[in-house]
Amino acid sequence: MYTHGRIDFPRWTWDNEEDIINSVYVAAMRQLSRQEAFWMKKTIFKGAGVAIITPFTEDGVNFAELSRIIEDQIKGGTDAIVITGTSGESATMTDEEHRAAIKCAVDTVKGRIPVIAGTGSNETSYAIELSKYAEEVGADAVLVVTPYYNKCTQKGLIAHYKAIADSINIPIVLYDVPSRTGVGIQIPTYVELAKIPNIVAVKEANGDLSKILRLRAACGDSLDVYSGNDDQIVPILSLGGKGVISVLSNVAPKETHDMCQLYFDGKAEEAGKMQIEYADLIDALFCEVNPIPVKVAMRKLGYAAGPLRMPLSEMEPEHEKQLETALRNHGLIK
Repeated sequence: MYTHGRIDFPRWTWDNEEDIINSVYVAAMRQLSRQEAFWMKKTIFKGAGVAIITPFTEDGVNFAELSRIIEDQIKGGTDAIVITGTSGESATMTDEEHRAAIKCAVDTVKGRIPVIAGTGSNETSYAIELSKYAEEVGADAVLVVTPYYNKCTQKGLIAHYKAIADSINIPIVLYDVPSRTGVGIQIPTYVELAKIPNIVAVKEANGDLSKILRLRAACGDSLDVYSGNDDQIVPILSLGGKGVISVLSNVAPKETHDMCQLYFDGKAEEAGKMQIEYADLIDALFCEVNPIPVKVAMRKLGYAAGPLRMPLSEMEPEHEKQLETALRNHGLIK
């Protein structure tokens, strides 16, 4: 160990100046007081991060097409790639596919924008394994959903997230989506979790703007908030949110980025108009359970998105017609 004042620096191998800076930052974050660590928390991204789909073949993941989609997202102005989340059908991926998709995203992006890897599980030890792997291959952060099905208590949530945070050095984005998991993160729990230096943000998909108001009041800038619902991008930005982790970005990356950027540029009214303008497309993308509509939409945009994995099924004809109409209204298909 190298010791400087109160801070011990591990004997890591440093290849360049950036590695030295990052290593010093990690070591410092481990040992500073909670109050000091709060002031060092960094925002992972501002704007629109795409909750990217996973294109499949009948035999597995179509990595060539995944790389193509990622490249098109970057060209379209997406601010971050969120891989192996709900929209990526991670629940039906094998462990090998899950890891390979994370590595594919990191290798394709090559540091141009942040890569956030979905590594959540209802088994804490597996979430730790995946999170460690994501860090090892170069992900910038992990997105960790609340444990599902076993429905732990708030005490259990704190223990779960603390165990994951203690196992890695990269930032953690909490993911609150009680409609899917059966358990939500309560405000006092957010306050406790925000004290952990590498828990830096939350993707809020509970749909309750009043709760987000209370979250912001309780945690302030110690926990960044990203909208997990595309119909609440601007409302959450108005409460101090940093952006959105977006399904809409799959089909409209530039527009979703622009909506956020307009707000950041002080053009809240214009951003609000965009939110309203895209309401029909957002509704169509959620007229059936995500990611059924967005995967169908990506096929219609010319991507080899491949099949949905069971138990997800193909869209009902009337919903597919609704989706086509919305895509056409916004000039995304002819």
